[in-house]
Amino acid sequence: MEILDTTLRDGEQTSGVSFSASEKLSIVRLLLEELKVDRVEIASARVSDGEYDAVNKIIQWANKNGYCHRLEVLGFVDGCNSLNWVKATGCKVMNLLCKGSLKHCKEQLGKTPEEHAADIESILQKAKQMNIEINLYLEDWSNGMISSPEYVFFLVDRLKNTSIKRFMLPDTLGILNPDNTAQFCRQMIQRYPNIHFDFHAHNDYDMAVGNVFAAARAGIKGVHTTVNGLGERAGNAPLTSVIAVLHDHLKLKTNIIEKNLFMASRIVSSYSGIRIPNNKPVTGDSVFTQCAGIHADGDNKNNLYCNDLLPERFGRMREYALGKMSGKANIKRNLESLGIELDDKSMRKVTERIIELGDKKEIVTQDDLPFIISDVLHNENTETIKLVNYSLSLAHGLRPTATVRIRIDGSEYEFTAPGDGQYHAFSKAVWKIYTKLNKPKPVLTDYVVSIPSGGRTDALVQTVISWNFNGKDFKTRGLDVDQTVAAIKATVKMLNMIENM
Repeated sequence: MEILDTTLRDGEQTSGVSFSASEKLSIVRLLLEELKVDRVEIASARVSDGEYDAVNKIIQWANKNGYCHRLEVLGFVDGCNSLNWVKATGCKVMNLLCKGSLKHCKEQLGKTPEEHAADIESILQKAKQMNIEINLYLEDWSNGMISSPEYVFFLVDRLKNTSIKRFMLPDTLGILNPDNTAQFCRQMIQRYPNIHFDFHAHNDYDMAVGNVFAAARAGIKGVHTTVNGLGERAGNAPLTSVIAVLHDHLKLKTNIIEKNLFMASRIVSSYSGIRIPNNKPVTGDSVFTQCAGIHADGDNKNNLYCNDLLPERFGRMREYALGKMSGKANIKRNLESLGIELDDKSMRKVTERIIELGDKKEIVTQDDLPFIISDVLHNENTETIKLVNYSLSLAHGLRPTATVRIRIDGSEYEFTAPGDGQYHAFSKAVWKIYTKLNKPKPVLTDYVVSIPSGGRTDALVQTVISWNFNGKDFKTRGLDVDQTVAAIKATVKMLNMIENM
């Protein structure tokens, strides 16, 4: 199966997307060298001087590396204008956009089918003289097959014995479904068995990949895609999903290197500014993440919850989410990947902490796990001093203040204090209570805030505070979604520790 990627032509018609010349060249190299796409549609003719310069730059690179005949530019039935533009860039292939429905031919061009066919034939003659290869887009072909199939057949009958290398069948408005896609493609193939047909899907009804599947099963020889499904309106058929369907469901061979698809998806997302949805098949952040504990348990038992879309195929790894639905199996999987072993008692405590965080609807990732373990296991003590409640206030132009109530030996004490920051105000209020009770106080020697690495760690902040008390140095940790709250937790742990020193 032949793959044409049109990210740089049709994909750039996505609202708000415009690639620079250097980005275009980067994407072309990515598609041809890393993914091994068969053909790349790189631009539309006569768009702008900038587009001309970008195409010229790409063609210069392609000539040096033997890729020139795999690059294509969209052109129009406009006499020699598009041909001259394509010729000047150095490109060798033009995809000629003609009208694939009678309605478009009559109402947009104001021409009869015979006049339109004659215009196309004239361009084919000139292209041959200029040594430019022509593929033919039958724009609005899907509507043509629905409302005017006799026009479609007239046009192809008229042009089938010309120099056109490929006839390309677009569902321009994304109106087809898998049933009529298969029916129409089969009609074209049975009527013209010697013609190479491509199918070009749009995703207006969210059926682009299903329609590509139907077209390929009907015998279409080439399909068009874009990286991440970029394209006008609802976009085009996404390259990653199309490849997965062709390889797994139809057992068709392509030249695509699957393991590079995820990397290409990320790069194009960065260039385009269009974010990849978390649940996008193959490339989304969440699609290889098991959330429910029962699924992780099943994966431990001969991969009961895995399908053929193994993440390793696409340069990815399976992950096991940590949250309120996590079970022992999820956590065990994550611990194994980190090389950490816990006994049953410790595992239970860590599981309870993760579920607690998940109930707050916070993201918990594998990068957070060592912090959670440290918080739960390394700071165990019996609470003889309990923080009953506290209030922190922060106002523009005023010093932060804190009101703190703590219980010590069964009695409750409350003080309010200002400070240079919310935590400073909290600690001053606590020390007022300790001063009143003539209790000794430690010295804070260091204060470190850590955010787990990995980039997807919005859930947790760890605060580690170093203390000195009666000549002894020690540390306490606090873990929370809020930096100040994490520091308060670390302080309460310290108060309980010094009670036993």
